Amino acid sequence: MPYVDTHCHLDHHFDLSASAQVAKARAAGVTTMITVGTDMASSTEAVSTARRHDGVFAAVGVHPNDAMEASPQVMEVIGRLATEPDVVAIGETGLDYYRDHTTPKQQEASFRAHIDLAVEHDRTLIVHCREAWDDLLDVLDAHGAPERVVMHCFSGDEKVVARCAEHGWYLSFAGNVTFKNAGVLRDAAAATPLELLLTETDSPYLTPHPHRGEANDPSYLPFTLRTLAELHGRTDEDLADVVMANAIRAFALPTQDPSEPT
Repeated sequence: MPYVDTHCHLDHHFDLSASAQVAKARAAGVTTMITVGTDMASSTEAVSTARRHDGVFAAVGVHPNDAMEASPQVMEVIGRLATEPDVVAIGETGLDYYRDHTTPKQQEASFRAHIDLAVEHDRTLIVHCREAWDDLLDVLDAHGAPERVVMHCFSGDEKVVARCAEHGWYLSFAGNVTFKNAGVLRDAAAATPLELLLTETDSPYLTPHPHRGEANDPSYLPFTLRTLAELHGRTDEDLADVVMANAIRAFALPTQDPSEPT
C-alpha cells in the first residue's frame, strides 16, 4: 500500500543522505514525500533534492524561529523558488511561542509574507504552530488564508480541530501521536475528519514508538499511520488510501504513481 510523508526534512538528517532516506522509504512503501525548507539555504536544497528524486516534492520558506531572516530580499528568493515545478508548498511558516528566538511581531510579519506568497503562486501553505493557536488562527482569519492550508505536526486540541475543520484546513499528524503521554493529541486525531487527515514524520525529529530515541526518517511513517488507523477504526490499507487521496488534494500533487513509467 502506498504511504505519503507530507513533511520531512531530508537534508537535516544526522547520518543518512537524502538519497539513502528515499531508498529506505521506498522499501517501506512510502512513495511520496515532501521535503521542507526552513530558511533560504535549506529551501534551495529542498528544491534540488526534489528535482533529483521522483515522488519527492519541495516546500520553501522560513521557519518562525528564524523569522528575523525573512527579509524582503530573502522572501524574494523564496518567491522565485516557489515557481519551480517541484515546489508544491510555501512554508513551514507560522507562530512559535515555545521558543523565544524571534519576537511574536517578527513571526507575524514573516507569516503574513508567506501567506501572500502562497496566494500569489497558488501553493499550499504549511503552517507551524506551537503554543500560539489563538493568535495564529486569528492571523489566518484576518489576513485571508490561501485555498489550501496544512497544519503541520498538529498539536492542538479538539477545539482547534473544530475551528480548522470549519475552514477545510488539513491536519497532519507526526510520530508524537504514538507517544504514551499523547492522550490529548490522540483525542484530537480521532476527532479530525477523515477527509482532512494527513500523515508526516517531521524527520529527522519526533521518531514514532517503538523507535523513539533513534533519528527519524520517512520509512517510519507507517507506525504513525497505524496509530491513526486504530483511532479511526480503519485498517492500515484503508487509511493509507484515504490519506494519499487527501495529500493529492491538499498539495495539488500529480496523481501518477512515481513508480510507473512516463
